[in-house]
Amino acid sequence: MSGDAVAKLSFGAVAAARTPARTGGSFERLLLRVLLAASLLSLLVAVGLPVAALGGMSFFDDKGQFSGLANHLAYLSSPNVGRSLFNSLWLSVLSALICVSLAYGYAFALTQTCMPGRRFFRAVALVPVLAPSLLMAISLIYLFGNQGLLKGWLPGLSAYGPFGIVTGSVLWTFPHALLVLLTALASSDGRLYEAAASLGASPWRVFRTVTLPASRYGLVMAFMLVFVLVITDFGVPKVIGGNTQVLATDIYKQVIGQQKLQMGAVVALVLLLPALLAFWVEQRLRASQSASLGLRSVPYSPKPAPLLDRAMLLYCSLVAGALLLVMGVAVFASLATYWPYQLQPSLRNYQFDLMDGGGWASYFNSLKLALGTALLGTGLSFLSAYLVEKPRQFAAARGLLAGLAGLPMAVPGLALGLGYILFFNAAWNPLHFLYGSLGLLVICTTAHFFSVAHLTQLTALRSLDREYELVAESMGVPFWKTLLRVHLPVSLPTLVQVAGYFFVNALTTVSAVVFLYSPETTLASVAVLAMDDAGDIGPAAAMAVLIFATAALGRLVLAGLERLLINKTQRWRAR
Repeated sequence: MSGDAVAKLSFGAVAAARTPARTGGSFERLLLRVLLAASLLSLLVAVGLPVAALGGMSFFDDKGQFSGLANHLAYLSSPNVGRSLFNSLWLSVLSALICVSLAYGYAFALTQTCMPGRRFFRAVALVPVLAPSLLMAISLIYLFGNQGLLKGWLPGLSAYGPFGIVTGSVLWTFPHALLVLLTALASSDGRLYEAAASLGASPWRVFRTVTLPASRYGLVMAFMLVFVLVITDFGVPKVIGGNTQVLATDIYKQVIGQQKLQMGAVVALVLLLPALLAFWVEQRLRASQSASLGLRSVPYSPKPAPLLDRAMLLYCSLVAGALLLVMGVAVFASLATYWPYQLQPSLRNYQFDLMDGGGWASYFNSLKLALGTALLGTGLSFLSAYLVEKPRQFAAARGLLAGLAGLPMAVPGLALGLGYILFFNAAWNPLHFLYGSLGLLVICTTAHFFSVAHLTQLTALRSLDREYELVAESMGVPFWKTLLRVHLPVSLPTLVQVAGYFFVNALTTVSAVVFLYSPETTLASVAVLAMDDAGDIGPAAAMAVLIFATAALGRLVLAGLERLLINKTQRWRAR
């Protein structure tokens, strides 16, 4: 085509687009305003106001009278508060140190060596993501408890207490730390390793001067992540913590045991402080971190080193074996007729209707919760990410939306759940009718896990050049057509990943929903707690295994759907 023809075609397209652009511009701005307002209102109701209610309630007494700092002073003067705070801190720090150390060695083996079976070891390490943290604690009881298979391995040491909390916490947070460290180590610049090899540096010196400094950001991030996960976790200390007091169980005792919502709010605020500190550190590190791979960088490809590869194979085999042992013991115990006297396999423990916890109805409620959360969370996180990233108008509102979307990352599940009680159970609240319903559980779970989903969607949308929107605007194409024809198809694989993230976490969560269920909306994860409290540890293990199996099946289905969508919508990326 000649240059004149191209010029005429371009001029005609722009001229034809001008009139629609003028007539549709005001409507587009109005629609953007409506979408922004709806998104802001949704996040304000789901996150902002419950957190505000939590903070406000701590300044009122049980009669609703303003008491200032009286509740805070009363809690701080309690003889047990120092012990709970100290236990929470040192157990979380120790768990984070052990977990990150183990995960770093594992990630190093997967990314920096030619060890055989790397795909297998990666898959095994990520299996605990699909199980509730309660499953690890229950399995440790079967291994090291009073009637455990390996109780003789702990002479003079009880499984119920610090040992159980640290071990259970390390097991369930291991895959979370591993994912962070895999990303950090996979972005190594191969040119640095080539330069070190040409200078005759030993493998140990290369590790100290190249590998370790390049991954220091990932190490700090993994440590902060595990620290926050452990200090805010409720399941493991509740099941295997024994008499060890921590902040997470203190909230549960204040709210459920003593019905002191005001004191529960005070403890929740104390628990909020380390989470906020970790969030602040993460944001500072993210802002100061420079890109590991530049335009001229070369991805690192490890070379065979027989001795190192064998050592890493042995190490990964031990870690993966420990994970499989813990998961396998839980599955075996759920099928045992009567532990430890009748180990013949049967489905006796799966007769949930004969146990405490709500029976099979709890499992089906969890399934509904997971599906509802996946649908609501995926749609809302995509909309919020689009509104933050793509429009060029309303910068202030978009900044506020980004702030609200990131807030749940700094709010522990127990604190958010208690905030929901205080906000949605208030008589003056027009949304009071939602309290105790499955719909409120869906909203709370979506809010609890919203930040990660929002950031994931934001990353996917940022992979598209802004030229798409500029060309569409110049041609008078409404933004919703660009959204439906460009942004949505490109983001479909990410949408499926986010749906899987919401589905699995909704099935396995305990802390965010433990205060909100009613007799009609009991959940499988909460049923595990109820059966464990009642001494029915076999059925508790069975329900936890059922949650794991359901999450694994859901992830397999979504993985197949993701692959199908990639083949249909992402072929252009390979050209």
